[in-house]
Amino acid sequence: MSTLSLLQSLKENILSQASVKAVYGEPIAAHGKTVIPVAKIMYAYGAGAGTGGVGDSSARGEGGGGGGGVRAIPVGVIEVSEQQTRFVPISDRKKMTGAILFGVGLGMWLGWRRRR
Repeated sequence: MSTLSLLQSLKENILSQASVKAVYGEPIAAHGKTVIPVAKIMYAYGAGAGTGGVGDSSARGEGGGGGGGVRAIPVGVIEVSEQQTRFVPISDRKKMTGAILFGVGLGMWLGWRRRR
């Protein structure tokens, strides 16, 4: 199998799995509401191949390989009720921003103390 056909095969395989259902999970109905899970999906793949012997034209060399990966990060849910439809994030951005600022401030303070 040539490198190009191997990459094409990997691409087709990954794209066949990349769908709306990969990002939006199956709806769940409970207590008069419908909840739809939402995730951030990332795909990556790569492949390579080689032929011929290195430095020795009489040596028969071949090789090839490929691989891929998927990463899914839950980000929240879409909540649908008779009154409203809203997105509910899993993490609170204000708390996350506060934690990051606290960490940066603590790092700067510790760095300042270390220099003294």
